[in-house]
Order: sequence, then C-alpha cells, then structure tokens
Amino acid sequence: MNFLWAFVIGGLLCVIGQLLIDYTKLTPARILVGYVVAGVILGGLGLYEPLTEFAGAGASVPLSGFGNLLAKGIREGVARDGLLGILTGGLTSSACGITAAMLFGLLAAILFRARDQS
Repeated sequence: MNFLWAFVIGGLLCVIGQLLIDYTKLTPARILVGYVVAGVILGGLGLYEPLTEFAGAGASVPLSGFGNLLAKGIREGVARDGLLGILTGGLTSSACGITAAMLFGLLAAILFRARDQS
C-alpha cells in the first residue's frame, strides 16, 4: 500500500506540473522554483510533514520535498544556533543531497563526452 500512495501522490505532483506547463505561460524553470517555494512554505507551516509520512518518497523526492527539507533544516538550525541557524540550517540539512548531485554530475561529465549539436 505504501508504494501505491507514493505513486499516486508523486504522480499527482507531476500532473499539476504538467497542467501548469500546458495551460499557463509559466516556463518550466519558474514552475520548478514554484515547487521548491511551495515546499518551503508548506514545510514552514508544518503542513508538508504529514504528507511525507503518508506518501513517503512520493512526496519527499520531488522538488517540493527539497523545499520541505530546507524549511525543516532552518527550523532545527534556529533551535540549535539561534538566528545564525537561518543561514546555516538549510545548507546543513540538504548538504548530502546537494553533494550527491554534484558528484554524480561530475561523474557523468567525466564518463560521457559532450558533442557539438550543430
């Protein structure tokens, strides 16, 4: 049942993004930023955490989940370090994911050669 709910919630988030692409003049980059900002806002209000508990990876893997991770890290950073936690909390909580993305990007750049598109 966990897999089903992860699929449904993750698919619903993708459907919303596709509808925004098809029926608005928003660019994909703006939609992606909107997902991160929505995750931060919902995470800051404490509304995203119940969704991640219910849907698991269906809610935590998309970009809105990254925004929630940033908000959660900032809350923990402020509780631990005071106002300095506003600057350090989000980076601390997301450092593992950002590092993995950078390393996999570097690995792909080393293994695959870019070709001229013309």
